[in-house]
Amino acid sequence: MATPGADETSVDELRARIASLETALAAEHERAEAEARRADAVVAERDRYRDAYRRLAEELELLRRRIFVAKAERLDSTQLELEFAFKKAELAALAGHLGAAAAVEDDAGDVEDGVGDGDEGGDPKPQRRSRSTGRRDLRTADLEEERVELLDPELEGKAERIGFEESRRLGWRKAGLVRIVVARAKYRVEDDAGGTMVETTPMPPETFPRSMADSSLLAKVLTSKFHLGMPFFRQEVEFTSCGFGIGRDTMCRWAEDAGMTLGATIIEAMRTEAFTAFCIATDATGVCVQPEPSPSGRQPCRRGHFFVLLADCDHVLFEYVPRETSPAVAAMFKGYSGYLQADAKSVYDVLFREPGPLDPEQATCTEVGCWAHARRKFYEAAITKQKVAREALYRIRGLFELERTWSGVPPARRRQLRLAHAKPLLEDFFQWAECEYRKVEHQRGLVRSAFGYVVRQKEALMRYLEDGRLRIDNNASERALRQIAVGRKAWLFVGSDDHAQAAANIFSVVASCKLHGLDPELYLRDVLRILAQWPRDRHLELAPKYWAATRARLDEDQLRAPSGLITVPPRPTPEQAPSS
Repeated sequence: MATPGADETSVDELRARIASLETALAAEHERAEAEARRADAVVAERDRYRDAYRRLAEELELLRRRIFVAKAERLDSTQLELEFAFKKAELAALAGHLGAAAAVEDDAGDVEDGVGDGDEGGDPKPQRRSRSTGRRDLRTADLEEERVELLDPELEGKAERIGFEESRRLGWRKAGLVRIVVARAKYRVEDDAGGTMVETTPMPPETFPRSMADSSLLAKVLTSKFHLGMPFFRQEVEFTSCGFGIGRDTMCRWAEDAGMTLGATIIEAMRTEAFTAFCIATDATGVCVQPEPSPSGRQPCRRGHFFVLLADCDHVLFEYVPRETSPAVAAMFKGYSGYLQADAKSVYDVLFREPGPLDPEQATCTEVGCWAHARRKFYEAAITKQKVAREALYRIRGLFELERTWSGVPPARRRQLRLAHAKPLLEDFFQWAECEYRKVEHQRGLVRSAFGYVVRQKEALMRYLEDGRLRIDNNASERALRQIAVGRKAWLFVGSDDHAQAAANIFSVVASCKLHGLDPELYLRDVLRILAQWPRDRHLELAPKYWAATRARLDEDQLRAPSGLITVPPRPTPEQAPSS
């Protein structure tokens, strides 16, 4: 029989054992929780590394594509057709492609781009390039002809010549500098005192008085650089080979004077009319600006920006700003309140908000999005093997195919067709895009960037439905910027902010000439010839848009002469007059 003391001892031992076990269990729990936390940290770190690896792989694939593959945003359309055959049938039923094609044929007849002969899915037939028909017939070309007759010295005079066997080829005759002599007649006249004096014919007004360069030479220098991308140092070599060297510093001064003169006259008139346009498309690109001389030594070039403003199909204007900021953009578009088509760069946001107390005169523009920018982001994600991005490209492709189908349709009818057939596609696309964006919202990468862009820009991207004159993309302004992007590879930088603004004015003239099918060199030659004699309140008549009509009313012989008075025609009739 156990004693009471022994029972108490065993109970104490049990309690101590239990306490030690509980302590050990708590310690084990702490170790397990620590292990779990470490495991979670390892998993999180693994996921971060995986995400970083995925993003680096995407960037590597994108860079490889940009370096080694064509830069054009092309994907195999056949592969897309096979990959999304079910989606094609769904989208065709949603948009009613067959009805759209029939409506277009009824209203516009045979439309360009081979539309109306599509397959059951409503896709237009791809255009085929015209096959070569052999060597071009030089007899039909509008070229100056030189004839060379080859006679046989053994047969000439001994046999009857019955004709020639003719063949033709292209040749080149090097053009060069000419010396223009302006001879002003001098007269001996009698004065009031009965003596004689000599009077010389006064010099007619000239755009650049006492300049060594004629308007034809100025036009050649300006178009060589700002149209053909030939920098001044290469032109210097060219003029030297022609027998008369012209320094690049001289040509630089000519360009600055001409650009500023055009900017204060014709460009200003074009800008005034452009700000009454229905829609202005704009984009920007950077340019290097040579730094000011400094006693501290050599400095790197700073960066400025050229903006292009494409006002309807009337004028192309370039503007230079030292810094691409919201205040600079606000000042550039001050007074304009129409549609503005641009990418989603944040500097344009100031134009789409209500005027604030600091600038109550700032007009509010209506934003129009660009589907080419939206497509480009999905294209970058698609070349990194993202299937959801390929599906987005396929959906966007349907919108562009519809626009090609309606390319020859009047704006009012195009708006009706867009509302009937493009709007359902857009609504379905954004519903799908918002769902996909929620899946990748918390992931970094090209897919989230592409879907985030279209979701945030939904209202602007659907804006082109409001009017048939609005475009689905902003490619026209990007094409205008190619002139600068290609040219700066040769001339590298501009000398100063003033030189950049003068260059912007010349770029405006050249681009507007191309828009209206004019030869920039011939246009500049004639305009610089008559600008000093033209009324200041009628400079808009000299803009490329109206130049063909204005030139037709000028005396051809007076215009062809290097110097002399120009008979300014009367103002055009109200039907012919440019709008102001």
